Amino acid sequence: MIAMTKNLKILLASPRGFCAGVERAIEIVERALEIHGPPVYVRHEIVHNKHVVESLRAKGAVFVEEVSDVPDGAVTIFSAHGVAEKVEVEANDRGLPVIDATCPLVSKVHKEGQNHAQKGREVILIGHAGHPEVEGTQGRIPGGVHLVQTPEDVAHLQVKDPKALSYVTQTTLSVDETRDTINALKNRFPAIVGPDVKDICYATQNRQQAVRELCTKVDLLLVVGAKNSSNSNRLREIGGEIGVPAYLIDDASMLDPKWLDGVTTVGITAGASAPEELVQELIRRLGEFGNTQVEELKGVQENIVFKLPRELNDGTGPHAGA
Repeated sequence: MIAMTKNLKILLASPRGFCAGVERAIEIVERALEIHGPPVYVRHEIVHNKHVVESLRAKGAVFVEEVSDVPDGAVTIFSAHGVAEKVEVEANDRGLPVIDATCPLVSKVHKEGQNHAQKGREVILIGHAGHPEVEGTQGRIPGGVHLVQTPEDVAHLQVKDPKALSYVTQTTLSVDETRDTINALKNRFPAIVGPDVKDICYATQNRQQAVRELCTKVDLLLVVGAKNSSNSNRLREIGGEIGVPAYLIDDASMLDPKWLDGVTTVGITAGASAPEELVQELIRRLGEFGNTQVEELKGVQENIVFKLPRELNDGTGPHAGA
């Protein structure tokens, strides 16, 4: 049993938590339920957070792994991570009414890859194997995609024409990690073309920068997010790289009191798919160990809002004209 901490300072990273793509995806499911009534069917988790998924499930969303699991005629929503073209074709062939919640920044990467392929370039995708966004991107670019995860992978690439190459990136990778791999690609294939680090989404960059600053001021870093969330995992890794003990937790129930031994300042952030209510619950949990003083660091102000799909936006909602 840990001794009570008399005074515990809590510093909150800013920005943290939901990004515009996640907010849009959640609103798409909620609006679809309002318009069509439950159930609506969502292929894969709408975003990588069990609390969000359970909340939407309680409202009438049904989460399935494949389009084949959706009953005939049921409203079908694709997750924020995007889907391969064959998934969309299967849904269209069945005549399912589809609402696409793919993040617009992910859709942008799809279009970039498709444009490269149309110009006769082989496409290399920098990303994590098995991640839904990566699977969706691989399935959107004709002619196949080479997947690399690290600079070391670049050395083993087998390509048809080193002078006709391009690359795109998973949006939620670390800027530093991507830059190293891009440099490795450019060193081996000087003629390769791509967007530098511009495909890393604004929310990923902002949250990582905020954590770097936060870690200079704290004894312990707590990242609220899901184990299968790429951007949340990266936030925890940054803490470790800087030398601050860092833990990725789903919610306050996972807090181990032993982590607070000798700690006077705790830093908290949240992945892009983690709701703010989980951060507030964690603050309350920390308050059980003594007097807490909470301070939010100043950071980049995010005011990006993505439009809802046309079939859900009647021109009167909060996203009208965004």
